[in-house]
Amino acid sequence: MEITYRRFVPSEADDLVAFLTGDTWPFHGTAVVDPDQARQWVADGRYAGDGNRAFWITAGDVTLGLVRLMDLGDETPVFGLRIGSPYRGLGIGARALTWLTGHLLTDFPRIRRIEGTTRQDNVAMRRTFRRCGYVKEAHYRDGWPAADGAVHDAVGYAILRRDWLAGTTTDPDWNDGDGRGRPRAGLSR
Repeated sequence: MEITYRRFVPSEADDLVAFLTGDTWPFHGTAVVDPDQARQWVADGRYAGDGNRAFWITAGDVTLGLVRLMDLGDETPVFGLRIGSPYRGLGIGARALTWLTGHLLTDFPRIRRIEGTTRQDNVAMRRTFRRCGYVKEAHYRDGWPAADGAVHDAVGYAILRRDWLAGTTTDPDWNDGDGRGRPRAGLSR
């Protein structure tokens, strides 16, 4: 399947609203998007505004998903990735992550790293991060509240420009002398 990435333009707002509201997004902040909320997001420039861009993921005339790039004026942008439910589990997420990484690191020379965060229980995305050269850098306990009241752990990944250029990964130094094992001052049990 030949996949292409086409930049979203504001005149496609109705198509974007239909895409966001026509599926469920179990690992996003809002699993079921309300049409009014989606229209507000578009009006606020979340998909085509200052420092933000979005790209349709397509195969022929079929929309498979959407890539959202944020904080493009920073040295460390972040992204959102939505794959439509009929196309999940087919490797499209990995292809999109590879594409967006190359796009950002080729077209934006100031960028030195790209970050992404997902819920701990989103095993498919966590595998995709690793497969695409991203390294786990953070684990945020109870860091992702869900609309149903549940709170999930969040996991942060990143890729460095130098690793991408070299085709390598470098893990953080998790044993950097942070004082683990010492009693915390002022706390009692």
